[in-house]
Amino acid sequence: MNSKLINFSNFSSIKIGGSFDVFILEDASDYDEDYYLIGACNNTLIGTQPPPLMILGKKYDYIKIEENLLKVGAATPSGKIASFCKKHDIANFEFVSHLPGTLGGLVKMNAGLKEYEIFNNLVSIATLDGAKEKSEISFGYRFTEIKTPILEASFTLSHGFDKEKVELFKKMRSNQPNTPSAGSCFKNPVGDYAGRLIESVGLKGYRVGGMEFSGAHANFLVNTDHGSFDDAIFLVQEAQKRVYEQFGIWLENEIIVLDTRYMGKNSPLLNPHVAS
Repeated sequence: MNSKLINFSNFSSIKIGGSFDVFILEDASDYDEDYYLIGACNNTLIGTQPPPLMILGKKYDYIKIEENLLKVGAATPSGKIASFCKKHDIANFEFVSHLPGTLGGLVKMNAGLKEYEIFNNLVSIATLDGAKEKSEISFGYRFTEIKTPILEASFTLSHGFDKEKVELFKKMRSNQPNTPSAGSCFKNPVGDYAGRLIESVGLKGYRVGGMEFSGAHANFLVNTDHGSFDDAIFLVQEAQKRVYEQFGIWLENEIIVLDTRYMGKNSPLLNPHVAS
């Protein structure tokens, strides 16, 4: 397999990470399960001890219409999907332009804006383990149980691109900071908001090193001045600890942390019993 050196302090949206060799998956037969498949790293925090990394090649960056379905390769950027749908008057993907990343990552985490989610119009996915219908996939709010790399997704095809929805989604994003971040740090607990909880424990605007929970939106962990992985992890754990102590709620990460010390079932980010 070919590889390329990626400087994650430039590549990732949160602007944290060293330079690591990342293998390029050009053909599904070359996949190695010891590697972690990354996308555009818009919701990813790369540590100093990441697992072996892999990224999809250009072969998986495409959009096509077949059999009255919209088929999108997993390496296709969200902006390209939004532009294609606008150009071809395709409905139900107006929100995608406000979800940075690639299609594979959007499907993997069932990305969305409130009730507008990528799974709403999903029909099936193609993975390294074969095709899976939507009915075969367990999914929920910012969650799926997809364990194998996604190569393509197929969606229902409806016409009628809605410019009013574009403005709606733009307004929904207006309170989010422009400072480098990985998007929402934590998932919203049932019946509550992570941002409210973080603010309630005094962490809105709280800063350690070059990282802080944004004063504009407390659930955004932002890189204000060359923040480090250690700064970011300290704040993540501090928020989990304080919210749990005060409210009995364990904040679940929406950010993907790629560092072998914080991955797997024994990760201290997983729940208070592991953390203690």
